[in-house]
Amino acid sequence: MIDAHIHLDQYATHEQATLLASGAPFITVSTNYLSCLANLQLAQHPNVHSALGYHPEQPVASAQEEAAIFALIRANRDRIVAIGEVGLPYYEQVDRDAHIALLERFIALAKELDKPIVLHAVYEDAQVACNLLEKHQLTRAHFHWFKGDATTITRMIENGYMVSITPDICYEPEIRSLVARYPLSQLMVETDGPWPFEQEFSGQLTAPTMMARSIEEIARLKQLPTEQVATQLYNNTTTFYRL
Repeated sequence: MIDAHIHLDQYATHEQATLLASGAPFITVSTNYLSCLANLQLAQHPNVHSALGYHPEQPVASAQEEAAIFALIRANRDRIVAIGEVGLPYYEQVDRDAHIALLERFIALAKELDKPIVLHAVYEDAQVACNLLEKHQLTRAHFHWFKGDATTITRMIENGYMVSITPDICYEPEIRSLVARYPLSQLMVETDGPWPFEQEFSGQLTAPTMMARSIEEIARLKQLPTEQVATQLYNNTTTFYRL
């Protein structure tokens, strides 16, 4: 399976070696300029595909850092698979208006370069993100670890946006409800590593092996064979990211 969203640069070097040895393909997303540089370096590995961006759960990027990230994206447009992780701050309410403006500039850049965008936008923030995506007519949008209301979910489905599912599908009713409703053709799986998970995953290093359980639960909710679901999720990811 393809891990559709991981922060590979945030793992310790020996942990990266273990993950890379697993043979799983990764889409590693960036959080700031230094993270972008690290992920470009990691993407020299054949199973690693990088996305460059600026994570919103921190003070908005300075003008200098923003310019450097945008220049890096343009210079590496043929080496990267997406722009991300970008979005809006929900858990850390910092510089909200500035983050909205920055998100719009990232969306405009993704449209310009014909790249998908990886979004951190939950609950009411997802509505704002949808407004901006529609404004710029960008349809290749991937909402990771998404949570939102029924109206927003319907809007996202109708617009063809993708959603990726973390291992917390095994114990979070909100995520299980989302998966039950969202079309299988618009789903992917992710770990969001090194973010840790609870219950059966407690104390474990977040790794692609956890996605096997995610796929089992998706299959159970969709009442479909696990192998069929795994194949569909793989095809969804390769098609969306043009791998």
